[in-house]
Amino acid sequence: MIIEKTCGYLLALLAAPLLLGVINRTKAVFAGRRGQPLLQAYHDIAKLLRKGAVYSATTTWVFKAGPVAGLAAVLLALAFIPAGVPPLFSFNGDFLLVAYLLGMMRFCTVAAALDTGSSFEGMGASREVQFAAIAEPAFLLGMAVVIRATGELSLRGMLPAFSAGLTAASRPLAILLIMAWLLVFLVENARIPFDDPNTHLELTMIHEVMVLDHSGPDFAFILYGAALKMWIIGALMLNLFLPARTGLPLLDLALIFAGLLLLAVVVGVIESAMARLKLLRVPQLIIAACAFSILALILVMR
Repeated sequence: MIIEKTCGYLLALLAAPLLLGVINRTKAVFAGRRGQPLLQAYHDIAKLLRKGAVYSATTTWVFKAGPVAGLAAVLLALAFIPAGVPPLFSFNGDFLLVAYLLGMMRFCTVAAALDTGSSFEGMGASREVQFAAIAEPAFLLGMAVVIRATGELSLRGMLPAFSAGLTAASRPLAILLIMAWLLVFLVENARIPFDDPNTHLELTMIHEVMVLDHSGPDFAFILYGAALKMWIIGALMLNLFLPARTGLPLLDLALIFAGLLLLAVVVGVIESAMARLKLLRVPQLIIAACAFSILALILVMR
């Protein structure tokens, strides 16, 4: 059992940056160009780790600790996520710890951005916190739906139980949760239509503007942590809606991995077919995710 748990954790550590490569290659196909290599994210992280970090004279230890503490938080959160195999750790209420750890990752990034004293990074931090304050209730309300439907309080128990209990009668409930959590997935990972990770215009950037002053290994930690966060939220979604497990742990792990790659393709299609929303429209779409979760909660409590 410990080998299976370790395999799931190691797969996430090794394969998370691959999701970024799949998204970029999908967008390249839609644009009719060759695009970046599939493993470009690995090359970028390796290159940054070999470089030195440059720090402004106005920053303090908060700026230096932000990327390290953020990566540590997401690495710990990953240990509670089942991905076809049981997680490394599990206890009743662990979903709250995962939510707080992801929030801690965001807090570290925001604190480091504010420590620079830059008005642009402060603007991005303000937008990040505003959108997160709306997205987090949608995620937690979705968790409340799963808890109500399964009676389980740990991620290890509730996610497989929910997917195994899906029936024709519960399909509207599942569709509402899919819509809510897909929106949460996009906004939490700074993807279109909420944010554009490839933009270089400070006035329109949200997440990227907060990390403008980071360099070298610090920036590598931020990129790697973002890839792991994408893996975590994607794995939570897939565990909810994949059919009952095969009973073969490694095969189940392979199915989750294939599902994550497919989810990355879906994100690439969305970013190719849609434009980024105006900033004033972004909160309205995130509120829609909350509305979907609330409707699902009403259905499950009938």
